[in-house]
Amino acid sequence: MEALNKLILGDNLEILKQLESETVDLIYLDPPFFSNRTYEVIWGDSGEVRSFEDRFSGGIDHYISWLKERVIEMHRILKPTGSIFLHCDWHADAYIRVEILDKIFGTSNFRNHIIWVRSTNPKGSQFDANKLSTFTDSIFLYSKTDTFEIDLEAIKVPLTSKELEEKYDRKDVEGRFTDGPVLRGPSMGVRPNLVYEYKGYTSDKYGWRLEKEKVIDIDNKGNLGWSSTGKPYRKLRPQDDKGNPIGNFWNDISLINSQSKERIGYPTQKPEKLLARIIKMASNENDLILDPFVGGGTTVAVADKFDRRWIGIDQSVQAVKVTEFRLNLQQDLFSKPFIVQLHKYDYDTLRYKDAFEFETWIVSQFGGTSNSKQRNDLGLDGKTKDNTPIQVKRSDNISRNVVDNFLSAVQRYDKALYEKNKAVKKPIGFIIAFSFGKGAIQEVARLKNQDDVMIELVKVEDIIPIAKKPTLTIQVNEAGRDKNNIRELEFIASGQSAAGIEFYSWDFNYQADKGFKPMVIIDKQGTQRHKFKPGTHNIAVKVVDNEGLDNIEVVKLKVNGTVERA
Repeated sequence: MEALNKLILGDNLEILKQLESETVDLIYLDPPFFSNRTYEVIWGDSGEVRSFEDRFSGGIDHYISWLKERVIEMHRILKPTGSIFLHCDWHADAYIRVEILDKIFGTSNFRNHIIWVRSTNPKGSQFDANKLSTFTDSIFLYSKTDTFEIDLEAIKVPLTSKELEEKYDRKDVEGRFTDGPVLRGPSMGVRPNLVYEYKGYTSDKYGWRLEKEKVIDIDNKGNLGWSSTGKPYRKLRPQDDKGNPIGNFWNDISLINSQSKERIGYPTQKPEKLLARIIKMASNENDLILDPFVGGGTTVAVADKFDRRWIGIDQSVQAVKVTEFRLNLQQDLFSKPFIVQLHKYDYDTLRYKDAFEFETWIVSQFGGTSNSKQRNDLGLDGKTKDNTPIQVKRSDNISRNVVDNFLSAVQRYDKALYEKNKAVKKPIGFIIAFSFGKGAIQEVARLKNQDDVMIELVKVEDIIPIAKKPTLTIQVNEAGRDKNNIRELEFIASGQSAAGIEFYSWDFNYQADKGFKPMVIIDKQGTQRHKFKPGTHNIAVKVVDNEGLDNIEVVKLKVNGTVERA
């Protein structure tokens, strides 16, 4: 089965145009701010540089136009119940709200202007500039229609044990409690249907607040109290308290500090708590989350943790690959699979991946629909939009007998369709493979010339671009040891690729059955130092090139009196 979760490398405008209308539940986007400063080029790869030059080739009008055409597509793909959270700063927030969001989503679908206090630490001295320091970002929340629902209960902030103790300052046989609402009163007007007697108390003309059965249930649970004047009230318990409600002023989530475990080295990385709040309040399990500016991957990483489906898009190779490795780091046996869609694909990875997974994927890339049954399919793996059969061979040098068997299968599959395609001189079927032998090519030519039967041979590289992954070598040098025989080793990685090397990632406790889980995700230089206790250690290094292709090298070391490569 094709993975639903996707990381896609490319221009988000073009990719958004390919997504189906009304399929996405929640969109969070943190587009590059309108600062027109080179520090916005974070990764520095060619895709990001092109995007920077594109959006800042003009002034604010050009920037708004650049962003607006993308938000138009986002509005199209949102479900009627969906919502969008657009993260921006003071440089263009007014323009974005008025010129983009109000015009596309409508002022009636504006829900909130969330103020995020990202920091209380000014950069530089505020006395150097004749203005106050800015500590906040804006997050605009719009819904597509009025059918949108928000789950405010899911994002309440739990009280600390001290706060709970102070709030629930009374005790009874059931435990701590505090006085809740009086269970009668005029706030709802005269309600004769709720006038009744319970335990000697009869309400006035305004009635009880609840039906008698509910009052009895509250009493049975030990949560009905009586005031000194004999009026009933509800006892509130700490175990039922979900916390304080959240408004639009978020000052309880700070930027990631240098010691944070979730820090990956991405300068504008957003904290997971921020995205967790957004995702929990505006989506449900299995909903589809989209981040069209994936950056350091926080949105999709959090969506994955909360069992949401997701799509992440970025024009930067490094952003996509760093996000991939970040996801690898948190995945376990219960995690759902995901695919990474690059500009080019590695031959070895495609050639030797799971056969059915490859068949399904390549048929989809060809524009067809795969055969999910795999039984009684006559060896056919899919069909085009007009039902013309497709067969996939995950191999090279396809021989003539494959063509013979395919022709027989197509005739048996749908004789009428076969005759129709033959009559109008259209292909009666397609065979997809990595390469074709001389016998297959000659037989296809003979069928066309002598029998008016057209079979189209399609190479994988004609459907998707294929490249060779980078090569990698690792040098290990001793860098010292302490009195406990803890060895410090220096590792120097050297990658080679015609496309150029982007970065390296390191896993110093590599376990093949658990996959690559990097401790260092971004290393531009390819040099690391690490300490090891005596024993056997596996160190895995991945190199990523400018096309997004990667390669892995595993170094096995025996550390004792000496250091040996196993």
